Amino acid sequence: MDLGISGKWALVCAASKGLGKGCAVALVREGVNVVITARGEEALKATAAELKAINRASAVRTVAGDITTPEGRAAALAACPQVDILVNNAGGPPAGDFREWTRDTWIAALDANMLTPIELIKATVDGMAERGFGRILNITSAAVKAPYESLGLSNGARTGLTGFIAGIARQPKLASRNVTINNLLPGPFDTERLRANTATVAQRGGKTFDEVWEQRRESNPTKRFGDPAEFGAMCAFLASAHAGYINGQNILLDGGAYPGTF
Repeated sequence: MDLGISGKWALVCAASKGLGKGCAVALVREGVNVVITARGEEALKATAAELKAINRASAVRTVAGDITTPEGRAAALAACPQVDILVNNAGGPPAGDFREWTRDTWIAALDANMLTPIELIKATVDGMAERGFGRILNITSAAVKAPYESLGLSNGARTGLTGFIAGIARQPKLASRNVTINNLLPGPFDTERLRANTATVAQRGGKTFDEVWEQRRESNPTKRFGDPAEFGAMCAFLASAHAGYINGQNILLDGGAYPGTF
């Protein structure tokens, strides 16, 4: 299927590895020009080289910096001639016990996983509406539907973003101009973040990493973890010209782990 987005420009945040990289790969395969951001310059350059090898026709630009800061956002936006597709993503806050978190801990989580996406949306959404095309995808978490006990910072910040998106996605001045805003809710994907969280849970529970890793893998109906490429494929479709009637939705990608009907 031709997704109809060849030649568009995308800003993909936290794209040097994991789910962000999966999205960037899928978009470049479709001929999208991308600006990718991340804090680690070395990993970012390595990913850029991979993307260029996938599709020489797509422009690939890198911006090393912290997207959760005003300076990082300004640099990323300046590198993108126009943002037709925005993929909001930022590393999630650490797991832990809420009794140990201070106000500063909470503010950092909100800055990264709620306020930064809102600032990037604010900077790009009106231009999308003027051009008559826009796709905004926010990478949140399956924890929005089924909170994880040890991920209270993520539960709170990402649920706050979800509530905000539910309101603005349905504004007629955006939706009627072919601008859609949707959330992607990943469950357990084989990423560095999942491995780090697993290590934390194992340490707190007095278990080995392998014990917790295998227990979690076996608990999923698919008996495996997700592949970031699968996540990227969904991102690319929702960014496509064919997805204009999908708006304000929370798309769960978890292998069927969530047990609810709705």
